[in-house]
Amino acid sequence: MSKEILKSLIDLIDENDIETIFRVLVRFVSEDEPQLDEIQAIAYAKQDTSPTISHQEINWE
Repeated sequence: MSKEILKSLIDLIDENDIETIFRVLVRFVSEDEPQLDEIQAIAYAKQDTSPTISHQEINWE
């Protein structure tokens, strides 16, 4: 989905629901710039190639 499609969907929202939609969307906007240690942690996690376990291998009971 492109930003243009999202913008056109927002135009379809009823005026009474604007405040609710605003509260939801604002949660996705960063308030602060990420700290160096946060950037490094994300980069480290992206490099992680440890083995994983599939959902089928887990005993969910």
